[in-house]
Amino acid sequence: MNPFVYHNPTQLIFGRGQLSMLKEKAEQLGQTVLLVYGGGSIKRSGLYEKVVSLLQEAGCRVLELSGVEPNPRLSTVKKGIELCRQEGVNWILAVGGGSVIDAAKAVAVGVPYEGDVWDFYTRKALATEALPLGTILTLAATGSEMNRGSVVTNWDTKEKHGASTTFPAFSILDPENTFSVPRDQTIYGISDIMSHVFEQYFTHTPEVPLQTRFAESILKTVVENADRVLANPDDYDARANILYCGTMALNGTLPVGVETDWATHSIEHAVSAVYDIPHGGGLAIIFPKWMRYVYRENVARFVRFAVEVWNVDPSGKTDDEVALEGIAATEAFFARIGAPTRLADYEIDDQHLQLMAEKATPFGPIGSFKKLSSEDVAQILRMSL
Repeated sequence: MNPFVYHNPTQLIFGRGQLSMLKEKAEQLGQTVLLVYGGGSIKRSGLYEKVVSLLQEAGCRVLELSGVEPNPRLSTVKKGIELCRQEGVNWILAVGGGSVIDAAKAVAVGVPYEGDVWDFYTRKALATEALPLGTILTLAATGSEMNRGSVVTNWDTKEKHGASTTFPAFSILDPENTFSVPRDQTIYGISDIMSHVFEQYFTHTPEVPLQTRFAESILKTVVENADRVLANPDDYDARANILYCGTMALNGTLPVGVETDWATHSIEHAVSAVYDIPHGGGLAIIFPKWMRYVYRENVARFVRFAVEVWNVDPSGKTDDEVALEGIAATEAFFARIGAPTRLADYEIDDQHLQLMAEKATPFGPIGSFKKLSSEDVAQILRMSL
């Protein structure tokens, strides 16, 4: 196990009826709040009205940044930064899924920064200050509610990058707020959660049994609850289990002392920067192809994955056969729940394949399980067509 420092200051407020805690939090953070949300689903569900009412009860003046895109745009972030500066915003409240939270984080670190907020995403600067941020999560997927990561798309340059920005001060997670999530978004969230775990599970770091079992438990819990939640979107316990898995998959618990990878996320970011596809859908397509491309770097890890997560029987089989059976089981699961399996499902061909490969590797080779050059990425993308 590698040396590590673990720190997570986000207060997680989980369960039915916990939205009532918002008033107390608002009273602590200041009178002028920027409410950040997406395309209006929180208004249709009635959540918007409840949130605004609680903020007003706390004496807050509420400003709004609405219309945050599924792949949040830099232009939207800059609009929020300008609004905060003009109106003297004290804190930010993001209500929605990971994209909304990511945009809010970018706004939070962009307000006190004198340069261009895009500097954080192109590795020209590190965020050291931020407006306080709270979140109310409506989608199990990214884990952004309990980490400092943020991903933003610069549509002008067709670039999509992540940055270390700021932890939310608090995050309210009520599984009932995910009941109305459409089927396709639920599926994308499931694939996103599992992909986050994959990025931290496939490692060469020895002697990390606890982290390994944490990761396997999250994967098995998601798989066990996926059919339940798709069959009955109002199944509270299934929604709660998947919602908490999403948080635990990316709140810093899994990677302590572990060398992680993240190449597949870089590849998907490049694809969605060019084609603007759903992040979870892109990951469901690309991850099994990455697995096939790299598994021989550590066959034993993939054998364990097959046996422990997918219950593959290794009897009478070679390690290669067991590993490939586990990869096939991963791809079959994504297909069974309705996730896309080929880039062709989004009408993507090889026209911009090399461009995407280059955009996935702007700072050099990616990944740690196997270092991938732009040529490697192009091969994986070709396998994904």
